[in-house]
Amino acid sequence: MTWKISSLVSAFRAPRESVGPLDPDAAARLITAASDIALIVDDQGLIRDMAFNSERLLTELDDSESWLGRRWLDTVSVESRPKIEALLRTANANGPVRWRHVNHVTVRGLSVPVLYSTVQLADSGSVVAFGRDLTDISELQQRLVDAQQSMERDYSRLRHVETRYRLLFEMSAEAVLVVDGATLKIAEANPSARDLFGEGFRRMQGRPLPEAFDEASQQAIQTLLAGIRALGRADEVRAVLTDGGREMMVSGSLFRQENASLFLLRIVPASVAADEAVMPEARQKLLKLIESAPDGFVVVGPDERVIAANAAFCDMTQLASEEQARGQPLDRWLGRPGVDLDVLLANLRQRGQVRLFATILRGEFGDTVDVEISAVSIINSGMPCFGFAIRNIGRRPQAVAPAQIPRDLPRSVEQLTELVGRVPLKDLVRDATDVIERLCIEAALELTGDNRASAAEMLGLSRQSLYVKLRRYGMGDLGEEARS
Repeated sequence: MTWKISSLVSAFRAPRESVGPLDPDAAARLITAASDIALIVDDQGLIRDMAFNSERLLTELDDSESWLGRRWLDTVSVESRPKIEALLRTANANGPVRWRHVNHVTVRGLSVPVLYSTVQLADSGSVVAFGRDLTDISELQQRLVDAQQSMERDYSRLRHVETRYRLLFEMSAEAVLVVDGATLKIAEANPSARDLFGEGFRRMQGRPLPEAFDEASQQAIQTLLAGIRALGRADEVRAVLTDGGREMMVSGSLFRQENASLFLLRIVPASVAADEAVMPEARQKLLKLIESAPDGFVVVGPDERVIAANAAFCDMTQLASEEQARGQPLDRWLGRPGVDLDVLLANLRQRGQVRLFATILRGEFGDTVDVEISAVSIINSGMPCFGFAIRNIGRRPQAVAPAQIPRDLPRSVEQLTELVGRVPLKDLVRDATDVIERLCIEAALELTGDNRASAAEMLGLSRQSLYVKLRRYGMGDLGEEARS
């Protein structure tokens, strides 16, 4: 069999001497070894023979047995047909071998990518199509496209967030400074800050923060920043501006950006701060007591996210500062996710307060403590807020009163063990399941203060299913509630 080989970038110099004559079997093995799929196509474009060197490609092209006698054009997608025509047209052309990406369509509607080149057989006029499986490359390209689109979406979202906070920063009526935590130089200042510090400090960026205050106030500023760096928070301090001698109240917080620590400082005139501090001195003392109390205290808004928390709550949840808790859902640390907090809030909305609710509190590093919660609901600026007092009872002596000892379980277990050998095992298992189910329902009703809607939610049951089980075990007076 004589081969007509088109001019390549680098071809054999003496193929007849080096390769020698090839019989059909050797030529077929050579073609199969050189490709993942090989097709013999006649001068009419019909597939006369084919071979696979890839098991995966053979599996994906599960309808390939029906290709024999069909046009090569009919096995590919519509957009790939011009490429097939070009491959057949240029098979006998002199010049570099052209590879073209073609998509085969299976009977299941799947698209299988294959890279083809063609060589014409001089004697018969038929064409040999060498194909390489592109499935791995196609999957990798799709993953790359998906990753790129995901990055673009994240980047767009971050740009929108940055734009909103930049507008808030620029439009704030209060003076706000961003200060480098290492050098204490001002990194950013909003227009209100530039107006506040006057002409002598107009170009603030890059200036050391202490220079904006008189010598007597610089120590107070240093103490404030040290407290924020150590604890994440500190009480606001009084400081006097260098320019004009006005007395200001300075407060701040710490945040991280990339590998740098930055201070966000709020500076308001002392007169304005005094006008804002309309809270009586007794109330201020009460808030300080709550902040220093050994029991945890946390306030959440209507969206169930933390508004404020004291130091004891941060210790229980293994947080370094209140800033880490603020804005996070309380359900992140409290009890069973999606259950305990929902039960508490449902009772608070109905009754206004909850006493001695037993649950657990999870720390950031996996520790759990048994806690007891008392909670109250209040209205703040027309919106409900919820306060939770959380007491660690993990070390409390467990003095169980006789009335608290489950009465049914020991008696039922004894009754069940007495029936061993008399009753089939499947009946004993059914009775044991009933005992456990009844105890769980009793515990849920006790935890929710006999609120059956909350108990059903805690048990993962519908209200009607709970009423059916209550009726089955003769627990409680259902009355009209079960029929509604």
